[in-house]
Amino acid sequence: MIGSAAGRVVEFDEHRGLGRIEASDGSTYSFHCTQIADGTRTIAIGTEVAFVIVAGPLGHFEASAITPR
Repeated sequence: MIGSAAGRVVEFDEHRGLGRIEASDGSTYSFHCTQIADGTRTIAIGTEVAFVIVAGPLGHFEASAITPR
């Protein structure tokens, strides 16, 4: 775990399960639907969220433990 942050969902493709969050500092982080904490595997674009920044398998930082606020 690198740290926690807040932001909003700016992209989400339900078919692929992939999305992107823009943090309040302007950084963007990708995520997979399995990282949504409530287990729904879907989230609306524009949803304000809290999340944890983690190192992904390819060396990029990703969003995890995504929780709508």
